[in-house]
Amino acid sequence: MRGFFDLDTRQTKIAQLEKRSTAEDFWNDNQAAQDVLKEISAHKKWVQAHESIASDLGDLIELTELTEDDDGAEAQELKSNADSIAQRLEELEFEALLSGPDDHRDAILTIHPGAGGTESQDWADMLFRMYNRWVERRGFAMELIDYQPGEEAGLKSAAMEIKGEYAYGFLKAESGVHRLVRISPFDASARRHTSFVSVHVLPVISSNVEIEIKDEEVRVDTYRASGAGGQHVNKTSSAIRLTHEPTGIVVTCQSERSQHKNRDAAFRVLRARLYELQRQEEAKKMQKYEAGKKKIEWGSQIRSYVFHPYNMVKDHRTDAETGNVQAVMDGDIDRFIEAYLSDPELNDALSISEGNTKDKSE
Repeated sequence: MRGFFDLDTRQTKIAQLEKRSTAEDFWNDNQAAQDVLKEISAHKKWVQAHESIASDLGDLIELTELTEDDDGAEAQELKSNADSIAQRLEELEFEALLSGPDDHRDAILTIHPGAGGTESQDWADMLFRMYNRWVERRGFAMELIDYQPGEEAGLKSAAMEIKGEYAYGFLKAESGVHRLVRISPFDASARRHTSFVSVHVLPVISSNVEIEIKDEEVRVDTYRASGAGGQHVNKTSSAIRLTHEPTGIVVTCQSERSQHKNRDAAFRVLRARLYELQRQEEAKKMQKYEAGKKKIEWGSQIRSYVFHPYNMVKDHRTDAETGNVQAVMDGDIDRFIEAYLSDPELNDALSISEGNTKDKSE
């Protein structure tokens, strides 16, 4: 287990980070300090989990040696304890799949509907609800960065920051195009429609990661927020739009009443997107990455959600599927995430450190 969970490396890292935490200027940057403490805690979790399993396993072996072969009650209790240890070990083995350089980070998830107007915008809002339910099931926290409602229903775009242990590691498998097939509630003729929505997931980059953003390269525009939010939100120029001139990246945020808070949130998203771009460039695979990006249209989907003529949700990369569509829309998407992360080819391909996102269809 020590080798599989790379505990020696983790203990070395703990020692290095704890040494940094004793520096006199450690708390000069509060956010950077919190990031270091969070990383220490994540590594210690693995060490403590190993020690707990190893100790319980040792005790189990000793008890097994003392148990009489013909004592059925004690043998059954030992088997139950062994099963419990095996289950804990399997859970750790799965979490060990989250070994990417950014898997431990919080995540920024954005949702954009494809062509199709109200139908696609409604599908985008359904996915927005699905991810919110998943966040609740996981015990994570969600902070809304941006939400632009559709004119009739649904949403035009949304961005949220999801906070929790390995949030990015889990959610990175959700990046791609999601396809819906259903009888449209917006079609008076009750015809079947197919809609597409693009989901993109980025890691939240801590302040101690060097990402240079020059003031003169960022255009900051303020405007009045649209949609629900109350008199103050709609009548003051609290919404923020950032345009990074060298890359053309545009980020908007209008969820907060305070222009200052919206500006901070927008810069967090910009940092995350520039970090992703930097990692891709460092890996010298930018052209391959761009070629792997999928348009929001037919044939590019990573997952299909079929409401008619039958009920099924199927991930086209792993072939994981279920007929319980309602459970999925209520946030039960772990089966798809686990199937993806358990496939080493897909998991490695999706890692930002590889500088490329691809799926089996390529």
